Amino acid sequence: MRLRVLSPTGVVVDEPALKVVAEAENGFFCLLPRHVDFVAALVPGVLAYVAAGGEERFVAVDEGTLVKDGPEVLVSTREAVAGPDLEGLRQAVDAALRRREEQEEQVRSAVRRLETQVVRELARLGEEVLG
Repeated sequence: MRLRVLSPTGVVVDEPALKVVAEAENGFFCLLPRHVDFVAALVPGVLAYVAAGGEERFVAVDEGTLVKDGPEVLVSTREAVAGPDLEGLRQAVDAALRRREEQEEQVRSAVRRLETQVVRELARLGEEVLG
C-alpha cells in the first residue's frame, strides 16, 4: 500500500508501506495492505510504519484524518515531522518546536510594533484635531 502524510506546508511522507500503526481517540490501530477501507480521526502522537524495505519509520503528527482507500493510506494533518527512528524523531520534533516558538515570538514582536505605531498615530491625529 502507499502511505502519504500531508500537511499544509507539503508532503511529509510519500512511499510504499507494509504496515501503518496510528492512534485515534479510541486507541491504537494497525492497517495492513488488505485491511478494509477505513477512516479515523487521529489524535496528536506518533504514527509508525514499516517501509517497503522492512525498516520501521516514524512520523509525529498533530490532529488529523487518516483515510485508507484501497491501496492508499492518506493522512492529512496540520503539522507532521518525520524521523528515521524514535531518537531522530524526538530531535526533529524539538527542532520544529523551537522554530515554531521563534516564529511566534517574531509575530508577537511585529504585533507590538504595529500597536505602538497605531497608538502614536492616534495621539498625533488627536493633537492635530485638538491643537
